[in-house]
Amino acid sequence: MTGPHLHRLANGFTIAADPMAGVETIAIGLHVDCGARHEEARANGLAHLFEHMVFKGAGGRSAREISEAVENVGGYLNAYTSRDQTAFQARLLAEHLDLGIELIGDLIRKPHFDAGDLAREKDVVLQELGEARDLPDDIINDHFHSTAWPGQAFGRPVLGGEETIAAIAVDDLHAWTRKHYRPENMVLAAAGKIDVDRLVALAEARFGDMEPAPRPVAELAAYRGGTFVERRRLESAHILFGYEGVSYFDPSYYPLLLFSQAAGEGSSSRLFQSIREERGLAYSVGTSVAAWRDTGMLTVYLATARREAQNATDLSRALLRDVAATLTPVELDRAKAQIRATILMALESVQGRADRLGFQTLVHGAPIEPATIVARIDACTLDEARAAGARLLEGPETLATVGPALKAAA
Repeated sequence: MTGPHLHRLANGFTIAADPMAGVETIAIGLHVDCGARHEEARANGLAHLFEHMVFKGAGGRSAREISEAVENVGGYLNAYTSRDQTAFQARLLAEHLDLGIELIGDLIRKPHFDAGDLAREKDVVLQELGEARDLPDDIINDHFHSTAWPGQAFGRPVLGGEETIAAIAVDDLHAWTRKHYRPENMVLAAAGKIDVDRLVALAEARFGDMEPAPRPVAELAAYRGGTFVERRRLESAHILFGYEGVSYFDPSYYPLLLFSQAAGEGSSSRLFQSIREERGLAYSVGTSVAAWRDTGMLTVYLATARREAQNATDLSRALLRDVAATLTPVELDRAKAQIRATILMALESVQGRADRLGFQTLVHGAPIEPATIVARIDACTLDEARAAGARLLEGPETLATVGPALKAAA
């Protein structure tokens, strides 16, 4: 059998495998349906701090022994936390599949959670938070989210804040594990030189005894929009403005991807050509689309001289409206070719395949064949792409700036 394999244990834990010919390595990822939006306000930053803390010691290994175990065989471990998900990743030679499963299993099932380690790791996370705040093009995303989704878990920063991080205790880490690290909430995805039967047997041994429990449900995101200004004495201005997008279940998701691609992704896009190449108003400009289960966003990022900030922002708004009205067949075909190539090129990466497999299985219940996605993109019409952009632009704008204050959209 070719293509992805899917297997569910009796307790609801899911295993997804994508065997690849001609490679000698594997990528493994445990994808968990919990992130910053599942936190209580008092514990903002808990999901991310949990991700850090499991590496401080798990199973029979210290932090150093975890690092040595994987690096002694030429591999590495990594992890990330987002608003919706947390993932733990291992990259190894195929012969070390059992070690990868063992290490990931220990991280989430047998973490030590020592109080002294927690105190030290809080300092590390606060340094990470400080670094993010020092980088305008990084912290501006948090400003955008807190303005677009104010007073909501979805709008709070993934890293948390000084007060909430300081308040997190060892008991909170244990409670987070019990509530969110449940078998129905997780997908173990692997790609590369995979023995599927071996993978399933190892997963059964490590995760098959977990007690099933219902998935915790996060509160729905309610987009509001608005303006946020962080004044700083900078030579440049950093601007992020945008609109509520759609979830990845929405029929207009793929038309919106094409609208964004044509409008501002890549050096041939209208925003790049008009704002950077023809007028020299910004040294960085581009659009992007993000989607979640219940909401989404389309944003425009600009990094420009302070004196050009208002002009560049106003022109970007006008160009988006123009694309929604006058997107051409040539632009649409180019956008389709760019997205198609991005999808197919990612299939040549073992890590890319594993990440895609884990994400799609966690969200959709099963992986989506690349050919199916490409067919959906190719089927999008000019009117659908224009309409997807036009609908967004009718909604309230969110504007976040670091540097000068700017005028909100009229």
